[in-house]
Amino acid sequence: MRIKLWGTRGSLAAPGPETVRYGGNTSCVEVRGADGTFLVLDAGTGIRRLGITLGPEVPRVDILLTHLHMDHIQGLGFFRPLDQPEKEVHIWGPPSTTLDLRARLARYLSPPLFPVRLRELPCRLKLHDVPLEGFEIGGLKIKADLICHPGPTVGYRITENSVSMAYLPDHEPALGIPQFPEDPDWISGFDLINHVDLLIHDAQYTATEYPRRVGWGHSAIPHTLGLAAKAGAKRLVTFHHDPAHDDSTLDGMIQEACSSSKLPFELIPGIEGTTLELG
Repeated sequence: MRIKLWGTRGSLAAPGPETVRYGGNTSCVEVRGADGTFLVLDAGTGIRRLGITLGPEVPRVDILLTHLHMDHIQGLGFFRPLDQPEKEVHIWGPPSTTLDLRARLARYLSPPLFPVRLRELPCRLKLHDVPLEGFEIGGLKIKADLICHPGPTVGYRITENSVSMAYLPDHEPALGIPQFPEDPDWISGFDLINHVDLLIHDAQYTATEYPRRVGWGHSAIPHTLGLAAKAGAKRLVTFHHDPAHDDSTLDGMIQEACSSSKLPFELIPGIEGTTLELG
């Protein structure tokens, strides 16, 4: 399994000289299976550059949305395969009790917000509610579950043979309490990340920022570290960087995390363009 980070920023794209190392594009992660299965996790602004790289060797793309906040879908209208009749594009999103996925996406992909309507896209487009009981795309086994973030919002666990990754870019497992419950059944998202080989997780706030943002649906980096340790993750990628955090701020957050205690996993800063291999 090959993973590439195309966008690691959260809430709002943040281009500029002060964010050039970590990147300014919002959430988008490429996952390639050994059999050529091609997944895209979220469709933030990073998906535009990803789409430019896809040639005829990738006839089908599956986009797995965690939720439909703008920073996770804003790149859809600029994703080149949607404009190519020969491409088969599947978009998966969390189920809702109000509107179906097509109706919710059409709120963005229609005037006055966007000049092209969802129904006018030339590709062979298919939309799906994410089944929470698990499903397969090619050789990849996918498990989704609802997690704590205004939504509905899901996280994903993707398994290929004996290796697995989990993706929870917008997640508030702490919910304002000083420490996690002892019983994992009371921790949001725990089943998705338990003993995962690679965890990509929300780390938007510093410890001092979080108390003013309780309930916003995001993690402080100490919560992210504690969650990864409790779940027995082997590698952790920090993700969904706050748009107000420049490169030096993010460097400081990572350095503090590494120096505060001996981490039982490898800590990887979420830097746009990073490629990771599993298996």
